[in-house]
Amino acid sequence: MKKTLSIILIVLLSLSAVFAQGGKEGAAAGEVYFLNFKPEIADVYTNDVAPAFEAETGIKLKVVTAASNQYATTLKSEMAKSNPPVIFQTNGPVGLEGSKNDVAPLENTEFYSILADKSLALSLDGHVVAVPYAVEGYGIIYNNAIMEKYFALPTNSTGVKSMDEIDNFETLKAVVEDMTANKDALGIQGVFASTSMSAGNDWRWQTHLVNVPLWAEFGSTEATLDATNLAFSYNENFKALWDLYLDNSTTARGLVGSKSVDDSMAEFALGQCAMVQNGNWGASQILGVPGNTVADEDIKFLPLYMGLDGEETQGLCVGTENYLCINKNASAEAQKNADIFLTWLFSSDTGKKIVQEKLMFITPFNTFEDDELPADPLAKEVVHWMNKDGISSVPWVFSGIPSEQWKADFGAALLGYINGQTSWDDVVKTAQDSWTKEAQLAGR
Repeated sequence: MKKTLSIILIVLLSLSAVFAQGGKEGAAAGEVYFLNFKPEIADVYTNDVAPAFEAETGIKLKVVTAASNQYATTLKSEMAKSNPPVIFQTNGPVGLEGSKNDVAPLENTEFYSILADKSLALSLDGHVVAVPYAVEGYGIIYNNAIMEKYFALPTNSTGVKSMDEIDNFETLKAVVEDMTANKDALGIQGVFASTSMSAGNDWRWQTHLVNVPLWAEFGSTEATLDATNLAFSYNENFKALWDLYLDNSTTARGLVGSKSVDDSMAEFALGQCAMVQNGNWGASQILGVPGNTVADEDIKFLPLYMGLDGEETQGLCVGTENYLCINKNASAEAQKNADIFLTWLFSSDTGKKIVQEKLMFITPFNTFEDDELPADPLAKEVVHWMNKDGISSVPWVFSGIPSEQWKADFGAALLGYINGQTSWDDVVKTAQDSWTKEAQLAGR
């Protein structure tokens, strides 16, 4: 009996030690729990990053990926669990507000020390709490081989013979509509890929496309963050490009509600269309589609032209909403392991190779040399446009949108417009009213 009680006591003491170290405080000893934001590269974290990190450091990496457009909801749910994420993402100042009670100071971490421009980090109450990990760009991705085929057509009625001539909406519209008239000769089902509007897949429009009219109205991220009302002064410009997508697509308007971003990227990769709106992160999707027909050298970018004054000097939308944070409620060991992982990923030879070749990030860290930039064609295009003479990138001001609810409301209104259930005036009113309501709820 004494021997049995002794064994039980030892077991209980051991369990007490385990719970004291882990439990609500964070990941198990020797493990880092990373809640990933990007579904399109989830396999890279699971199949490449995690095994390599464990092999070199002995620390396990647990990766959970939120479903598309569900990160905020998933983060809130996971943070409430007994073993919450140690590393998580915030999408800028608005997102940070929702995580202000969970973010650890990062100014003394190795991860923060390798950030080239320290002003890019986000701070809260005098502490650095979020570090950007990727600079990205987006616009209209086009297949140059199909474009060259169009330019050479004897039935080309626009007279446009080069992509260099397309530097405004008027020219883009003329070319796209003429390509639609010649789509059989070009061997395509539509000029643009499907305007994906299935649940969780409308972010390309209610966040990314709307960035351009928001920038035209507010001028800067700071002004957008302070805006209590949205005039939506450039809604007709948005509508012009939006309608061009819808009217010259591989998929009829009434069917886009079932289409996903993956569907759109597959259509582009298989040569079924000539253009698709997305960012450089989409390279992995294009190149990873079985049967991909698009050569690397034919994957190019065009800015989001929509008829704004002076858009001939407009570049791609370039910025970041990708900031990494460490959970201050995790154990000291888990926080230290998180710092080790993030530093390893962006500074070790193995980590940098994966970042360059598989994750394909354009990183803001001083550990990367010029020849260590991502090898994918879209990352190269972003760098090319950023360095183009006489061209200015459009900043990401959508980080100042007052809430995810505004995006959801606007996206729902867009779908209603597509399906003929609401007028464009209704879409504009929804955008305006929801902005005012959400800005008030956010305390602006």
